Amino acid sequence: MADFLDSLNGIIWSPALVFLCLGAGIYFTIVTRFLQVRCIPDMIRQLASGEKSESGVSSFQSLMISLSGRVGVGNIAGVATAIAFGGPGAVFWMWAVALLGSATSFIECTLAQVYKEKDRDTGEYRGGPAYYIEKAYSHTKAAPVMLIYGVVFAVAMILATSYFLPGIQANAVADAVSNAWGIEVGWSAFVLAGILAIIIIGGVKRIATFASMVVPFMAVIYIVVSIIVMFMNFNQIPEVFGLIFRSAFNLEAGFSGMLGVAIMWGVRRGIYSNEAGQGTGPQSAAAAEVSHPAKQGFVQAFAVYIDTLFVCSATAFMIISTDMYTVYRGESEDGEVVYPGSLPEGVAVGPGYVQNGLDSVASGVGPTFVALAIAFFAFTTVLAYYYMAETNLTYFNRWIKSHGLRRALVWILRVLIIVSVIIGATTTPGAAWTLGDIGVGATAWLNIIAILILQVPALKVLRDYEKQKKAGKDPQFDPAAVGIKNANFWEEREKNRRA
Repeated sequence: MADFLDSLNGIIWSPALVFLCLGAGIYFTIVTRFLQVRCIPDMIRQLASGEKSESGVSSFQSLMISLSGRVGVGNIAGVATAIAFGGPGAVFWMWAVALLGSATSFIECTLAQVYKEKDRDTGEYRGGPAYYIEKAYSHTKAAPVMLIYGVVFAVAMILATSYFLPGIQANAVADAVSNAWGIEVGWSAFVLAGILAIIIIGGVKRIATFASMVVPFMAVIYIVVSIIVMFMNFNQIPEVFGLIFRSAFNLEAGFSGMLGVAIMWGVRRGIYSNEAGQGTGPQSAAAAEVSHPAKQGFVQAFAVYIDTLFVCSATAFMIISTDMYTVYRGESEDGEVVYPGSLPEGVAVGPGYVQNGLDSVASGVGPTFVALAIAFFAFTTVLAYYYMAETNLTYFNRWIKSHGLRRALVWILRVLIIVSVIIGATTTPGAAWTLGDIGVGATAWLNIIAILILQVPALKVLRDYEKQKKAGKDPQFDPAAVGIKNANFWEEREKNRRA
């Protein structure tokens, strides 16, 4: 089975997917006229002025749900893995995919807002790739094909977020806690599963409330700690950034011949971390209450920056500036050691890099702090995964007439994700990451192809927003005015607004 999963992972994460992710980011950057740079004021403004209702959460809460999924183990263990197998240059390519991915995130999350709908059981907003893939062309002859495409995506996302991806988060928590306090992984699995069960039973509002309290708190503390490390290693700043840039373009002698793997690992871990194009962000974007879809598109575009440029960069600096990393050739710890670093013997690739890096400047602090950071980041990520899985399960409600059956399926999903957490916490890191990479890669393939096909409505929304802003208005969205069909929620909203 392990050989099969490795082979499948190799097929999904072929160079073709790397080029697709980078190519889509470059394309959307051009067609949106460098939105990720020129619209930063709109992004920040919307964070402070979002609305809220019984059906939808605020822009800030939506961002926190999104960041719950984006800021997780990928920001700590994922960065360490990228450096271990791609060299320091992989960090540059994580930055590159974040900058380009911000435009991609705007497109997918704007589409999610345009084609969102209300859950007939809870009244909450639901949306995401499965919804916009089906609805964008449901008035055309392509409708049957797009419906099948939407169903395939929903199934893939349910499998990825309810089983494949949670295991990585749980595994990293168990590993970090074991390193810090020597607690057996079985106890970690039990505690994680119990707390998860309590929160997910409360639905999206409880998830949003928990995320909005925990995510900003831990992200800010994590970044502040990294800044402290930066000041303590102030003389290392030029060298760290110089090493990253030189290695990114194969100009560092010690890491020669690693350009391809640096790009591969940078893009792979960048996408896993910031989720741009993966299709996970649109679910939380659709949950927000806004007056115009572009507003939430801006918020989610900014989320990519928070994740990669801030949190991932903090991790990279703590690892590289303290020399607490080892680089291997062949993308395996069994491969040739390209750079041994100063790590103590026996430290595996993962959170141990960060724990030892922090411990080298503040003895006794590293293991505990990183274990706590991973525990909070990973736990909120699992919550976000559950929300995504439930949103895609809800997509099938239109064909399930029985309310009892719909609720039973939700409970089955809750049990499945709890089982995934338990299994993930007690399995080997390699197996967990392989399953996670398969989940991320499969949904990324499906979603990026979809948004390249469906980009026109999102670009129309952007132009409409900019036109209204230029006229001095607070943008309000009327799909008929810009020629967008099947945006049923917005059509009804506009009718009520004019009544």
